[in-house]
Amino acid sequence: MPENKKKSKVNALAVAVTALALALGGCSADSTSPAAAREKAASEGKPLSLSATHTDCTRAKCIALTFDAGPGEDTPRLLDTLKEKKVHATFFLLGRNHVLKHPGLVRRIAAEGHEVANHTWSHRRLDELGTEDIREELSRTQDAIAKITGHRPTLMRPPQGRINEDVTRVSRELGLAQILWSATAKDYSTTDSALIEKRILDQAGRDGIILLHDIYEGTVPAVPAIIDELKRRGYTFVTVPELLAPGKAEPGEVYRP
Repeated sequence: MPENKKKSKVNALAVAVTALALALGGCSADSTSPAAAREKAASEGKPLSLSATHTDCTRAKCIALTFDAGPGEDTPRLLDTLKEKKVHATFFLLGRNHVLKHPGLVRRIAAEGHEVANHTWSHRRLDELGTEDIREELSRTQDAIAKITGHRPTLMRPPQGRINEDVTRVSRELGLAQILWSATAKDYSTTDSALIEKRILDQAGRDGIILLHDIYEGTVPAVPAIIDELKRRGYTFVTVPELLAPGKAEPGEVYRP
């Protein structure tokens, strides 16, 4: 086979592998795992404060349930399920057409003990934007959430998990840690709740961060069975900050199991 054809095949394979990795777990940038965050804090003598979390994830089998791109019409039913199951989740909220459209839901998410986080204003890929546009995407959502809840988020999730040096720089400036994930159901591509459940259960692991969306038809109906089965397997559900405790999500840093 000619050398140039070999190189083309190698390059095509590399692109495919990269695309698959991004689809499964977000950007491949250097990141800190929850275990590493906890170990670093412990080495610095930071105690675990049970006023901040009721679970010691150095001992318990913890997992974090997160929802992107809401709130939406199905979010009240999801919140009812989480309340019934006594599970706290982390919600990465979209500003335009979501936070602004559903301020009462944003208040309810915060009031019921869930972590309120930033998923940009309009879901544009941040790695394709200039610094000022990145800042606008994140800061407008920060401001909108703060106006409703009285608190500015400390966590963000970049759309598609795509980040670069500019995204990191602006995130640090705005006091936002970047949170990726380890399990995704690709629930944007199916309405099959049983399939969504299976995909998450197949990928679940200790210190995992589950990515779901509370805006797609099949997702919220899948959540009760996901919670029940993972509890049966011995998992304790925590928010992302609880997963890192006694570590603290540092602005600009990338966290991924």
